[in-house]
Amino acid sequence: MATVKPFQPYRYSPKAGDPAKLVTQPYDKINPEMQAKYLAQNPHNLVRIILGERHASDDDSDNVYTRGAEYLRNWIREGILVQDTAPAFYAYFQEFEVPDSGERLTRKGFIGLGKVEDYSAGIVYRHEQTLSGPKKDRLQVLRHTRAHFGQIFMLYPDREGAVDSELDAAAQSQPVFDVIYEYCARHTLYAIIDPPRIAHIQQLMAPMRLLIADGHHRYETALNYRNENPDDPAAKFVMMTMVNMYSPGLRILATHRVMRNMEGFSAQALLAKAAGNWSVTALDSPTAVKQAMNTPAPDSVRIGVVTVSGVWLLTRPRKTDEMDVPVLHHEIIGEWLGIGEEAVREEKYIKYVRGIDAATVEVREKGAQVAFLLDPTPIDDMARIAFNGGVMPQKSTDFYPKLLTGVTIYKL
Repeated sequence: MATVKPFQPYRYSPKAGDPAKLVTQPYDKINPEMQAKYLAQNPHNLVRIILGERHASDDDSDNVYTRGAEYLRNWIREGILVQDTAPAFYAYFQEFEVPDSGERLTRKGFIGLGKVEDYSAGIVYRHEQTLSGPKKDRLQVLRHTRAHFGQIFMLYPDREGAVDSELDAAAQSQPVFDVIYEYCARHTLYAIIDPPRIAHIQQLMAPMRLLIADGHHRYETALNYRNENPDDPAAKFVMMTMVNMYSPGLRILATHRVMRNMEGFSAQALLAKAAGNWSVTALDSPTAVKQAMNTPAPDSVRIGVVTVSGVWLLTRPRKTDEMDVPVLHHEIIGEWLGIGEEAVREEKYIKYVRGIDAATVEVREKGAQVAFLLDPTPIDDMARIAFNGGVMPQKSTDFYPKLLTGVTIYKL
């Protein structure tokens, strides 16, 4: 049974300033340029805690983690962060425009605490492998601050939309958080404090299996912290945003692969290897690939190829249970280009890019050798693999937009 419960988070008070200049994208999406921007926006921007500046003088007593914990203590003492007075779930609505298509959608979920479960319990499922480095870093943040700042993005299967109906009802109240953020996405929070409504949501969620969409490293960090602190009841829970995987507002974007610095790469040699089993179609522009991929073709594996010399679409019939990302990694990147799994994990030659136009710019203007363009991973295929105990290559899915970090804070 899935255990979810309301909580009393800390949230930024009006004293802190414009909330759009306080919250951040998830820590693993923050590059150095974004970090610098966040640091300049507001002295209380959450980046100072979740991904602060490192100094050459850092030591065991003064480092990025100890400073983050001190910021948290000071901001609570100064009233920058204030704890809500009543336990609540928080309906979280994200209105956004889908890249490449321009479609306008609203994704609905709710923030609450979810019980940290071992994967073997058959309640929480993953769909991607994790790396040890990010988990060590996140565990240090959690040990020093004893707080979760970002939510684990969880999916649950609810074809009838019963929980969504409760969230729609909650959205008739005044929002407690409402900002237009990056990519012109609007993020709105509504507190659900009515005990009967909370109990009904808990009842609806109890039989659900939960699938991690984003936040695998942070979830496994919470698992590690729980195991370190078996007598701490608060460590048995982590902050989650739960979204119905069958909601019409849920979108998975493709994450394209851009390759550079490969010795001896030849587009013609690549296409020659494809000619045996694939249909190779030359196209006049990347826009033609975009137009082709806007028409679903579930029975085919399709991969666009962009180089400085041309654009092609590779297609072949899809085998049973076959998915595009593993085909690209195993057959094309692994066998045709000879790049092993370790080099992929270390991102030695590969860069992950959202959007066909952005991937094309990497090749045509920034010196990359080839971009491989993918269809988005269907949600049913991802769920089927995960619920059967399988995992997919990293960056197989891109749930858009990301959940903002800092809209609620769970202090243990």
